[in-house]
Amino acid sequence: MNNKQLEEQMIENYKREEHMMILVFAQWCINHDLDPAALYRAAYPDQEDNASLQQALDLTVSKEEAGEVADSTVLGVLSLFGNEDLAFIVTEEIDKRNKRSR
Repeated sequence: MNNKQLEEQMIENYKREEHMMILVFAQWCINHDLDPAALYRAAYPDQEDNASLQQALDLTVSKEEAGEVADSTVLGVLSLFGNEDLAFIVTEEIDKRNKRSR
């Protein structure tokens, strides 16, 4: 494999993993009755609608059908991809949920 092929493969792997991160985020939102697009806009108000997020929403299932997505999992994948602003918004939602359940 030459350098160009290796580079292309790395880019494709990153894109697949990034799509998985977005899907984890979207499903976590659905599981907690949150609007993924609204949270995304809160984190990144200057960005256009995210096409990858829309694609991920098409792949989510109802919370009744979905397995649990742990808070630590969603925060971990967001952090892994440098989405600190979105992780901050997610953390705020987790804190709100924890306060309501007390």
